[in-house]
Amino acid sequence: MSDFELLIVGGGPAGAAAAVYAARKQLKTAIITDEWGGQSNISLDVQNWIGTPSISGADLANALKAHVEAYKGEFLEIISPARAIALELHNDVVQVRLAQGKDERMIESRALLIASGARRRKLEVPGAAAFDQKGLTYCASCDGPLFSGQDVAVIGAGNAAFETALQLLAYCKTVTLLSRSETLRADEITVAAARAHPNMRIITNAEPTAVEGAQFVTGLTYKDTNAGKETLLPVVGIFVEIGLLPNTEWLGSSVELTPIKQVVVDPRTQRTSHPRVWAAGDCTNGIYHQNNIAAGDAVKALEDVYMFLRRNKSEA
Repeated sequence: MSDFELLIVGGGPAGAAAAVYAARKQLKTAIITDEWGGQSNISLDVQNWIGTPSISGADLANALKAHVEAYKGEFLEIISPARAIALELHNDVVQVRLAQGKDERMIESRALLIASGARRRKLEVPGAAAFDQKGLTYCASCDGPLFSGQDVAVIGAGNAAFETALQLLAYCKTVTLLSRSETLRADEITVAAARAHPNMRIITNAEPTAVEGAQFVTGLTYKDTNAGKETLLPVVGIFVEIGLLPNTEWLGSSVELTPIKQVVVDPRTQRTSHPRVWAAGDCTNGIYHQNNIAAGDAVKALEDVYMFLRRNKSEA
């Protein structure tokens, strides 16, 4: 007999939402997390968590943790701090290997929800680490309004970068987007919308070389990769959109992944390529990644998990 009916890996909005719903449905569940809150944990001010006009990332993490802990008991076990390091899949069970400090152990379940999230690909130039969350940010939805009326820069050339620029254009004085190459990878209609705005500037063949500042960001130095000339762009905000790195290394080849290692899911149910495994949030190949979307997708997944486990117990 399995240790649990459901294992949830991850303590961000997706994992927390799934844990609450699983406990309420009286599924014998364990949630495994190394930390609570996900990517928003480092945000100074989150203004788009529905029902809460303004909350710090740390407070959001604490609220998620408290909500899950309120259901701790007969149907919900919290295994934290701990991290999943390997997954083994079978026809009738799933097995997750955990690391807790120096110790490792295997736990077994009838179903698994992967909600291990993602981490932003970091800008690695001098000054970037020092000014992280001091003008340099990886979340326009979280931090963009803080730069209302100011000059800002966006680093990136894909849809995420241009969507960030369009969002910032609603309240920032100017937005300058820097692309490392001549090619802009975003959809043409999105690029056209950005180009049409009078306060938008796009600089191609621009390689960031340093983040400048004192207490907070005051500028971004970049190099023209054709001419080799360096230029200082005076801005107070730098929004980095150079991609996400999903936290899926522990999955190996157990489920289908995209070339960039996101978990492939059925958007109707969030089920993966294995019938006993679901996934939600930023670790998946979903088109959009936001806290509210992650929580919603996790609830969707949980409803499908519940139906799977309860529809036919002999099948499950």
